[in-house]
Amino acid sequence: MAAARDELLDAIRARMAAHEPPLHALVVPSEDAHQSEYVSEQDKRREFISGFTGSAGLALITMEEALLWTDGRYFLQATQQLSARWKLMRMGEDPPVEAWIADNLADEAVIGINPWCISVDSAQRYENAFSKKQQTLFHLSSDLVDEVWKDRPPVEPRPVIVHPVEFAGRTVSEKIKELREKLVHEKSAAIIITALDEVAWLYNIRGSDVDYSPVVHSYAIITLHSAFFYVDKRKVTVEVQKYMAGNGIDIREYKTVQSDVALLASGKLNSSAHVETDVNEVEGSKIWIDSGSCCLALYSKLSPHQVLALQSPIALPKAVKNPTELDGLRKAHIRDGASVVQYLAWLDNQMQENYGASGYFCESKGSHEKKNIETKLTEVSVSDKLEGFRATKEHFRGLSFPTISSVGPNAAVIHYKPEASTCSEMDADKIYLCDSGAQYLDGTTDITRTVHFGKPSEHEKSCYTAVLKGHIALDTAVFPNGTTGHALDILSRAPLWKEGLDYRHGTGHGIGSYLNVHEGPHLISFRPSARTVPLQASMTVTDEPGYYEDGSFGIRLENVLICKEANAKFNFGDKGYLAFEHITWAPYQAKLIDTKLLTPVEIEWVNTYHSDCRKILEPHLDEHEKEWLRKATEPIAVSS
Repeated sequence: MAAARDELLDAIRARMAAHEPPLHALVVPSEDAHQSEYVSEQDKRREFISGFTGSAGLALITMEEALLWTDGRYFLQATQQLSARWKLMRMGEDPPVEAWIADNLADEAVIGINPWCISVDSAQRYENAFSKKQQTLFHLSSDLVDEVWKDRPPVEPRPVIVHPVEFAGRTVSEKIKELREKLVHEKSAAIIITALDEVAWLYNIRGSDVDYSPVVHSYAIITLHSAFFYVDKRKVTVEVQKYMAGNGIDIREYKTVQSDVALLASGKLNSSAHVETDVNEVEGSKIWIDSGSCCLALYSKLSPHQVLALQSPIALPKAVKNPTELDGLRKAHIRDGASVVQYLAWLDNQMQENYGASGYFCESKGSHEKKNIETKLTEVSVSDKLEGFRATKEHFRGLSFPTISSVGPNAAVIHYKPEASTCSEMDADKIYLCDSGAQYLDGTTDITRTVHFGKPSEHEKSCYTAVLKGHIALDTAVFPNGTTGHALDILSRAPLWKEGLDYRHGTGHGIGSYLNVHEGPHLISFRPSARTVPLQASMTVTDEPGYYEDGSFGIRLENVLICKEANAKFNFGDKGYLAFEHITWAPYQAKLIDTKLLTPVEIEWVNTYHSDCRKILEPHLDEHEKEWLRKATEPIAVSS
């Protein structure tokens, strides 16, 4: 496979040299035309050309070098997957791609980019960096990776589905009315919506164009009097046609969006009702784009003076869940928690019966008498069993991301993705980390638990306990309105820092309502982007500190939290104070906790959580599972 990829690099370089003008470099982003984190198979160009399968990263191919940038979640994975012809560039440690190009390529170098796969923000950042050497960002009319990708997967027309208001909580007409009020407030005549989850949320539709994310490849344009939906019409059923017509939404072919943006810019975009969009209707009116998600190909059809570049006005309403969405998320997490408990109880039994493990509860060494089972337990086969438990639950629609089922050293690969042909067998002597989630009609879930079915070392226990302390610290935080996730991130790291430990990923991300498992615009992280959006009541966010020892083990604990108004004794500055409600339910493994390292308040938190966990999940379990859960949630006490 490495040799084949080396041939691909040669084929790409031949096309770069033959291009007019000749290209000195080619940028291959991870994103699709909607700047999505998770993309469909036919859009995985960076993965195809580099062999690196992580969800985040960027490839740069010059005539002499091939470089791949990715973030701390993927450093270890990238070193394992990249061939010797590729160089790993560590985001946050090495110069960003635009600085590297400006410093290392010649004056007047031409850098090719597919203008559909780069955001306006990124393109402008590149152009600013390139200007000091008069380097050029060239908009390619054809993607060079597609030209060498002979067996690129075809587009499959999967149907658009109407998402019922009983789950969405608000009608399309309500959402569009509110959006138009924001357009008027910002003196805008129209908005171009490019992010897939924003189109899905606004129009109350879902689909299956991208694995794990229930979205449809589509765009929306909203004007003061018209609404447009750009989609492959083969995906549109009679029901969806009627639904869109009933909400005053014109359905247009997906590929006509660029020409319609040009018409919008000239004030000649007509709806089926023959309403013409006059971009001068509102005095000083603009066309609103989110420069973080709008691609360069669409932006290039607008005059810069026409553009209002602001965060999408859909991002916050989508992130701040309505009461129906919150209720659905709570219910989905209960069903999901029951699935995780069923899985852990089953896995505990399997590890004892087939691998001679001492089990989930016992800390002594097991017999390690491995039975001659026909089908061995692997990272993939056990995660398939977990999916099976989830599939029996009401409203289940699939997984929300590929399950990170990881044993021992693989658990140190933060976003490890096991493959059936190469994954590890389960091992009673090693830590097992499982980060998983599901899509339900009423909510999206994401949970991580780390367990050991043998005798954990004292070091593993102290690391697990430090992670647990950070997890509890964020869960119990009380903070004033206006606080960002950047300010809260330290709470989860402080117990690890005290031991000289840390982790290379953010602490929390928003989560969708039967939408993307990673949802902005807020996050809890050390990254500067976490400074921009304060947390608000009714936002969701994960709480997932971790610790990873390369070549040995990894630990992560993750719950989903809902931000809520705090019942604080005082209200200094009349700001109002916020706190969190956890909605994820599954036990923490008592034998991995060094209770000597916990405070009495932390011990009380664990015991209260476990008591609630038992009461909430027991009605969803059979007698054997209930008994397992009762044992898993017995109160812990301070070690003598």
